Amino acid sequence: MIKAILVFNNHGKPRLSKFYQYFAEDMQQQIIKETFQLVSKRDDNVCNFLEGGSLIGGSDYKLIYRHYATLYFVFCVDSSESELGILDLIQVFVETLDKCFENVCELDLIFHVDKVHFILNELVMGGMVLETNMNEILTRIEDQNKLEKQEIWNSHFQIAQSLSFVYADHFI
Repeated sequence: MIKAILVFNNHGKPRLSKFYQYFAEDMQQQIIKETFQLVSKRDDNVCNFLEGGSLIGGSDYKLIYRHYATLYFVFCVDSSESELGILDLIQVFVETLDKCFENVCELDLIFHVDKVHFILNELVMGGMVLETNMNEILTRIEDQNKLEKQEIWNSHFQIAQSLSFVYADHFI
């Protein structure tokens, strides 16, 4: 099971954090800091999995991560998860973000946090992997975008209708 998903930049600034087990806010911040310290000090040419930090569960948990440009994508998982499967899931997550934001960068995670969480929720829910097929995920995102556009159009139409009634009453 996935215990937490963390994305932070090269300076340790969190850009996305999703915990699937309750931790108090101050404990979450400590976990993010400890995880950054563990992951960032590793060379790029070493294995992408390591034992979890003392705050997140120690040797019972693994940190599986990928470093892309200025961002670290870290999944904290228990022993039931496959390391290679989680690495693949990270790849799917990053590629999906890349398709949605046309070459994703750190600013996309900051300014479109709702969309990033939507994408993440299509991949993982409650610590369990839901979907790994990027095309299926992209289809759901397109469906959501259509609904949002339709809602915007409907609200503009309703506003225009109410304005036309106001103007019609005014001129009669």
